Amino acid sequence: MLLCVTANHKTAPFDLLERLSRTPDDLAGSLAEGSKGAVVLATCNRFEAYVDVEGTADEHDVARILSTVSDRSGIPADTLTASSSVHSGPRVVEHLFAVASGLESVVSGEGEIAGQVRRALTSARKHGTTSPELERLFQRASEAQRKVKNDTALGRAGRSLVRLALELADSRIADWSAARVLLVGTGAYAAVTLATLRERGATDISVHSPSGRGAAFAAKHGIRALPKAEYARAAAHATIVITCTSAEHPVLDAAILRAGRGPALAALPPEATAAECPVPGHGSAGSAPSQLIVDLGMPRNVSPDVAEVEGVALLDLETIRLHAPLEELQATDAARSIVRAAAATFHEVGARESVTPAVVALRGHIFDLLEAEIERARRRGDEDGRVEQAMRHLAGVLLHTPTSRAHELAAQGRGAEFIAAVETLYGLTAEPAAQRDSAQDDAATA
Repeated sequence: MLLCVTANHKTAPFDLLERLSRTPDDLAGSLAEGSKGAVVLATCNRFEAYVDVEGTADEHDVARILSTVSDRSGIPADTLTASSSVHSGPRVVEHLFAVASGLESVVSGEGEIAGQVRRALTSARKHGTTSPELERLFQRASEAQRKVKNDTALGRAGRSLVRLALELADSRIADWSAARVLLVGTGAYAAVTLATLRERGATDISVHSPSGRGAAFAAKHGIRALPKAEYARAAAHATIVITCTSAEHPVLDAAILRAGRGPALAALPPEATAAECPVPGHGSAGSAPSQLIVDLGMPRNVSPDVAEVEGVALLDLETIRLHAPLEELQATDAARSIVRAAAATFHEVGARESVTPAVVALRGHIFDLLEAEIERARRRGDEDGRVEQAMRHLAGVLLHTPTSRAHELAAQGRGAEFIAAVETLYGLTAEPAAQRDSAQDDAATA
């Protein structure tokens, strides 16, 4: 049975994921010990161990996997347990298909993960840790990803939210080159946002990372990193603040803005008013707002109370999505439908293949008996071949029903009943299918 233990941006802090991304190359080999095979997918935003276990997976298998990862990474097992989720059986297939298609990424539809999934399989092959079922799983995941990419707008959906947010901000920003921009967050959305800001002409861009990754991000992209001590003041005086972190709690609220403005402005009551916001979003009534805050976080990065601060307008994902093209809004639903259909096909094909060795064994047994009887008929004088023809026809008729029944039972998840019946009635033990030749799939994904 297939088993997946995953830690990702939804379940684990980024510093833990960063440590997991540096796991040894031969970790899959350690995980494969006592199992049929293992494939490890480790990126900056997720760690996943796919293991093909003997028999039915249980809590002992999960504990063994976590213990092995703990030993090889130096991360305590209880920390891994608290930061991981587990998928088993059919759920593993749909999960990997969704991961490969970008549905589980920080930026929905990002394409880099597809290559990472393929490289994970290549690495497992290199270390000899794959199994026939893991080969089939990862190959079909790549097929599902290509169909999602070709048949939906998912690849544009996540990035379009950034573009659309800045288009809506255009009515507030007269000159992007003169705007003071504060970017809060350093993940995939942040990189896309930074690139889009520069396309619009923004040059005065600073970054703050609540998780402490700002310096590395700033050095990589040539911008200034703000230490925690400067965050409140920078947030209060920026022309536009764009938040895009995976934090589970707000990283910006009214108290931070008021503190950053200094004692005089911080003392203003919440009901201090500002004019109606000229961009779609939330804002107070009164004089025209002088600052725009764009919240691209999911869950929310910004507390709704910032809209109560004088001169502040808040533009969040809910409002941005109202202006998104219908095709792009529907892209995720369409992609998930493709993933579910591909997973269903995977299970159906797998079920049929599970009984194939037994069907082959039964047909081989019957045809061996048939050839022996035909030879006897020839020795008795079946010169015109009519007896042989009749016997071959009879064999085909006799095999049709059990073959069809085998596939029906397999589709119902009862393939083991057919395998047991063949062994009981004929004394035949089906040989497991040989590992598939993956050269054709490699060529298709190159």
